[in-house]
Amino acid sequence: MPGGRLTSEDRQRIAAGLAEGLGYTEIGERLGRPPSTIMREVTRNGGLTGYQADRADEATKERARRRKRARPPARPIPAPGHGRDPSAVQDFTESYIELLVGSGLPQMMARVMACLLVTDSGALTAADLVERLRISPASVSHAVTYLEQQGMVTRERPPGERRERYVIDDRIWFRSTVAARQMNDILATASQRGAEILGPATPAGARFASTAEFVELVSEYLGKALDEWERIQPDRVESDSVR
Repeated sequence: MPGGRLTSEDRQRIAAGLAEGLGYTEIGERLGRPPSTIMREVTRNGGLTGYQADRADEATKERARRRKRARPPARPIPAPGHGRDPSAVQDFTESYIELLVGSGLPQMMARVMACLLVTDSGALTAADLVERLRISPASVSHAVTYLEQQGMVTRERPPGERRERYVIDDRIWFRSTVAARQMNDILATASQRGAEILGPATPAGARFASTAEFVELVSEYLGKALDEWERIQPDRVESDSVR
């Protein structure tokens, strides 16, 4: 059913759709599933050219067996007063982790980020993350450091408390986009320098020049999006953000 786990029949239909040259959106429409579900399924099971339904079905079962053997059941996510179904929340969290991993985020960082996102407070201590995710304090530290560098997580120590908390809020994608734009600017400058050194008339120099031009265009549009967000949501944007 839509929203549930993919069945063997679903995977056969995905394989058939790929063989026809259909995109994720078209296959999703056939199955009544979001395109992101199809993308995750294909990405983690061989990609566009290597996806096989039977092999994907067996790989999924094997991953489930490994998870069951590898660690005890995850701590249920508390949902007092919200009428949430803990199983539905857990299933959504797992699928969101897969989406983050499919987009390029390392597995451990994706797990920490998703855990913070589904927590109403948006703030957890290292001990909280260790308990909820069944991982080591060192893994938490490494993941948080990475996410902090990407502008996705911040640290805070409330007055009178000894433990530091890791915080995620509705400004996460704003900060992440600011960080991405800053990195784009650095990449554009380096590419321009590469074009000058290699010679813009040479194939290698032209390649760097094209890279610089494209990255500068992306950066320009990101800047416009950030400006528009500040305009329509001024209270959600940090006053000290540097762009």
